[in-house]
Amino acid sequence: MRALPLLSLLIGSCMTVPALAANSSPEASEWLNKLAQAEQKQSYQGSFVYERNGSFSSHDIWHRVDDGKVSERLLQLDGAAQEIVRVDGKVECVSGALASGVTAPPDTAPRVLDPLKLMGWYDLSVAGKSRVAGRDAVIITLSPRDQHRYAFELHLDRHSGLPLRSLMLNDKGQLLERFQMTRLDTDDVPSDADLRPGAGCKPVQHVAAGSNDTVAGWRSDWLPPGFELVNSSVRRDPKRNSSVSSLMYDDGLARFSVFIEQVSDDGGTDMRTQLGPTSAVSRRLNTPKGKVMVTVVGEIPLGTAERVALSMRPQDAQARQ
Repeated sequence: MRALPLLSLLIGSCMTVPALAANSSPEASEWLNKLAQAEQKQSYQGSFVYERNGSFSSHDIWHRVDDGKVSERLLQLDGAAQEIVRVDGKVECVSGALASGVTAPPDTAPRVLDPLKLMGWYDLSVAGKSRVAGRDAVIITLSPRDQHRYAFELHLDRHSGLPLRSLMLNDKGQLLERFQMTRLDTDDVPSDADLRPGAGCKPVQHVAAGSNDTVAGWRSDWLPPGFELVNSSVRRDPKRNSSVSSLMYDDGLARFSVFIEQVSDDGGTDMRTQLGPTSAVSRRLNTPKGKVMVTVVGEIPLGTAERVALSMRPQDAQARQ
């Protein structure tokens, strides 16, 4: 019965996306809707482990929803102390190695999963059931429709819809990233003391969005299908006495950022590397604005990141009008 409203929505959208619903499960879409609602309405606290590139770390998390306001605190429990406090998706303070030179981008709305949008680029399905952190879970898979994004396997708590385990996989099925809860408490709401940052958590300076002339200075001649520009800014780097333009793109699940900086004739070095799911590609380009270093960083394959880097072009004044 719970699938009926979503199924009606899918049928009503078939004129615009006729091929999408055929390859995706309405039940899987319903679970993703439940996940999106849970993160905006459900308070919880717990512990989780994070794995990337063979390296593990353990963390505590406190997440409170109070009259529509979402507050969250994450604390790394091993290695160098690192802490992040967020309010409504915006980073308020960070500590440890994260605090070095951190400047938040202009305000961007938190990602909210939209199954209808995701079905354009992923096939959604229910793959079975599991048990994680002592709780029953349903397994949802998101299989990419092209080579420009990764696959995901989500284990969602049957009671709350919250994620208990998340796996990111490459095109060969190899694990790139794992998130897994080891303890989840949805009964005890985090207190003010739980959410209070430690003494080493340094406030983050937020950059106000600039005018269109300063922000929309660059464009991409090519983007992976489904990725849209969600944020752009220009930041002054006093150490290098230069400006860095940044653009963030999103397909509703994965994100990548493009950074563009003027360089001298002999400045900058081309680079191509990957750490877990995160690709980083830097390319020197000759443009009408001079020589620039374009760096693409994000949750996309290396080949896709390189193609994006090589496609960046100055946005002429006429196009911005």
